[in-house]
Amino acid sequence: MKRAILATVCLGSLLHAQEQPVSIQAAHVPAIIRPYLAPTTPPIHLHNSSRMANLMRAGNLYLTVADAIALAIENNLNLEIDRYGPLLADSALERSKAGGPLRGVPAGNSQISSVNSGIGVNGSIASAGLSGGSGGGGGTSGNGGATIQQVGAVVPNFDATFQNTSSFSHLSYPQANTTVAQTDVLVQSSHTYNNLLTQGLLTGGSIQYREYQQTLGENAPGDYVNPSSSVRMDLIVRQPLLQSFGTRLNDRTIRIAHINTTAAREQFRAQLLDLTASVLNLYYGLVAANDEWKSRQLALEIAQKFLSDTNKEIAAEAIPPIQRPRAEAEVSQRSQELLIAQAAVRQQEILLKEAISHTEDPALESAGIVLVDRLQVPDSDDLPPLRELLNTAMSKRPDVAVSKYRDQTSDIDLAGTTNPLLPTLNATLQTFNRGTGGVGHTVDGTLPNGKFVGGYGTAFAQTLSRDFPNEAATVSGSAPFGNRFAQAEYGIAQLQYRQSQVSSQKDLNAIVVDVAARVAALRQAHSRFDAARDTRILQEQLLAADRQRFTSGGGNTTFDAVMADQRALVNAQISEVNAGATYAHARTALDQTLGETLEKNNITLEEGLSGHVERQSQIPAVLDAGKK
Repeated sequence: MKRAILATVCLGSLLHAQEQPVSIQAAHVPAIIRPYLAPTTPPIHLHNSSRMANLMRAGNLYLTVADAIALAIENNLNLEIDRYGPLLADSALERSKAGGPLRGVPAGNSQISSVNSGIGVNGSIASAGLSGGSGGGGGTSGNGGATIQQVGAVVPNFDATFQNTSSFSHLSYPQANTTVAQTDVLVQSSHTYNNLLTQGLLTGGSIQYREYQQTLGENAPGDYVNPSSSVRMDLIVRQPLLQSFGTRLNDRTIRIAHINTTAAREQFRAQLLDLTASVLNLYYGLVAANDEWKSRQLALEIAQKFLSDTNKEIAAEAIPPIQRPRAEAEVSQRSQELLIAQAAVRQQEILLKEAISHTEDPALESAGIVLVDRLQVPDSDDLPPLRELLNTAMSKRPDVAVSKYRDQTSDIDLAGTTNPLLPTLNATLQTFNRGTGGVGHTVDGTLPNGKFVGGYGTAFAQTLSRDFPNEAATVSGSAPFGNRFAQAEYGIAQLQYRQSQVSSQKDLNAIVVDVAARVAALRQAHSRFDAARDTRILQEQLLAADRQRFTSGGGNTTFDAVMADQRALVNAQISEVNAGATYAHARTALDQTLGETLEKNNITLEEGLSGHVERQSQIPAVLDAGKK
């Protein structure tokens, strides 16, 4: 007993764990290192929800319409795949908030030159313009000559980026001219630290803070300050003034991603709505197949009784033996129809099981399905006017909402091709400070400038106090003649947008036709059901009357006539069942067209996203009686 309880608890825990919704989970580490560790997602689960086991009794699966829909939401694999769509949209939103160009496009951030002007022998030579080096200017790191283009204005990187380059070197330079170095071999030991902090702006520009530190020691006797330390701090503001300028331009991908997250939920709602409609059709299709099978079973029983009675009358020599083949053919035909009906039931059960289960389950595979709900056709539909139905469809259909979101994103994205029509005009403001300090030496009786004696602290203080201030402003621009590329990109975007608008209007027109057609189909199905029901009632009355006349011996009613009436009643019953199923399908199709399927069946979008329906299954009374 204890083992059984423990097994039940473990199974319940496993099922509860597998019913947890899919999500992206950040690493459980301190926030400072969390951005550099990969998030995780729970593994996929291929077990049916606990609801399935709760509805199994004595080898049968007892289903109401609500339970069939709940099982499909919790277990259907197609819906499980669709459940990842909103998560992908959320991840795309996070990617858009980070900004930046397409992945793989180099940023091209600049770095300070490793030679500090005026420091050491090589720095002095570079400062004097005696070498081909870069001198005191700042070089930029290229991308190897590669050209990578992104259509439309490139969005800045909105995540602050820190870069560091640290180098430690021990270098030897042969000196053909010893006038400056005063040695045949110049030996240098250098420590260099290059830090860069970059922050993109919604205006399209960027702010950069750069810090360069170098410690240099060398064997040059003529150095007044050796070893020496140098510091440089830069603040650079870059801002485009025409092309790539503007917050509405540079936050467009974020706004589009926000809309896409809502659109992804609407797309999932469309899949959930379609699945619910599909399950309803399968459920009522199985109801109709079962009812037809029962009618075919009754027809076979009638045919078998007719054969038995025929054999008795032949034995009593009341009728000739030639009547037996006719009765046997009737039994054979009804048996074949029953086999076909049984195959239809099995096929419908397989389709319904596939829709409500995750994977192959031997218990479910061998189980029969007992349907609790029956086909119900109301006396009247009481449909509102067509215009009101159209308004309902336009406000509730998820595909209409997705179409509106698509038009919104297309309109926003047009800014990405409109702005590149402008010439480029960029402004750069830069201010930087330098400082130098080190160990002072007397060379040829000359003392070094005391301002530069003191090491790294002296250099750092000079930089902070702006003893050597530098400011620069740069304006650069370019304008391509003809501008054909940007013009073509803009034209393509405009044409595609207009094409999308026409397509959206075409879809709206199709909805009008679709709603009208569904309403007509529902009314026609209702009329056919009424006619089939009336025919069945008349056949019942006719059979009752013929039986009364046959048993009383009055009139000319024969046994064959009574059998014909019974067969006609069976056909009328089957016609009524099929008409009821047609009505149920038409009602489901109308609700689906109006976007009301989830609302009519009390299903929420959150239940679909989580993969768990909160509503508990109602165990039918027949199950409670069986348990007692």
